[in-house]
Amino acid sequence: MNNGSYLELKVWGDWACFTRPEMKVERVSYPVMTPAAARGVLEAIFWKPEIFWQVREIWVLKPIRYFSILRNEVNNIASHITAKGWQKQGGGYYADDEKNRAQRHTLALRDVAYVIKADISLKPHADADPAKYRDQFRRRVTRGQYHHTPYLGCREFAAGFGNPQTGDRPLPETSDLGLMLFDLDYTQDDAGRGIRGQPRFFQAQLKQGMLRIDPKLYG
Repeated sequence: MNNGSYLELKVWGDWACFTRPEMKVERVSYPVMTPAAARGVLEAIFWKPEIFWQVREIWVLKPIRYFSILRNEVNNIASHITAKGWQKQGGGYYADDEKNRAQRHTLALRDVAYVIKADISLKPHADADPAKYRDQFRRRVTRGQYHHTPYLGCREFAAGFGNPQTGDRPLPETSDLGLMLFDLDYTQDDAGRGIRGQPRFFQAQLKQGMLRIDPKLYG
């Protein structure tokens, strides 16, 4: 499939954080958007159970700039099962409890903009013409419609989106980004207790402002 057939989306925002999974406590962003984050933006705008997105290219439109923030965060997340127990027995979850709070540092990106180029592929049970979904996606982008607010890595970093403009060009920058998260493969764990995500990585290269994703990564 050639570049002229890709669906294109421009996304931008004041802040972004595409967290490196090897960082256990402090959040540190990759220098550019990851394929998984790009897919998340596309699915926020257009998702159907019979399709899946394959990201082909990510263009970096603005210089890579970092900033750091220190935030109060909670140590534990209230689960659905625990909440049902509170409903019957009383109690609750208090985020302002000093025992449940911690200050964590985030190294994020500021003033970002990208062009995402991607394909729509059909799942085995689908039998419709892919052109149908491509047209639906284009209409939603033009109208500014979405299922849920697109975000840039973290939900608090909302993304604007629209059609790329004629003057949008990737930065003339080339660098070795090292191992980057491609996506998570979800499988049933050995104990049968639930679904676990297994991260997959790839060797990422930014060439003239473009991050290209090998189609072979999608199997």
